[in-house]
Amino acid sequence: MMKSQVIRFAVAGAIGFAADAGVLYLALAYGFGPFVGRAVSFLTAVWVTWQINRQYTFRDRGQRSAWAEWWRYLLSMLGGASVNYAAYSLIVVTGPRGSLVPLLGVACGSVAGMFVNFFAAKFWAFRK
Repeated sequence: MMKSQVIRFAVAGAIGFAADAGVLYLALAYGFGPFVGRAVSFLTAVWVTWQINRQYTFRDRGQRSAWAEWWRYLLSMLGGASVNYAAYSLIVVTGPRGSLVPLLGVACGSVAGMFVNFFAAKFWAFRK
């Protein structure tokens, strides 16, 4: 059961990564800096992954209101978010300049925070 949840969580994360990167590049195109843009894109990715995880990864969760579940999920993602944002910031600040650096930062941050986020989601946000 947990192995299939990890796989579904990783698939949701890959889709969330695409949303994260896409919104980040839109934010950068509209003049947001790489850090404010990333905050906006990260929140988008959290919303996207919540939608997928609630329907597929943790569909056997206990019933609660979507509003309460959203806030639990958002709060549970903060631990992974700090790891994610730190890795992203490290890449953006220390990496070479170029148009792909934010994408590399999002990728590194996503991988760094994924396991923290999985366990927070499984054992707190979607706990029965």
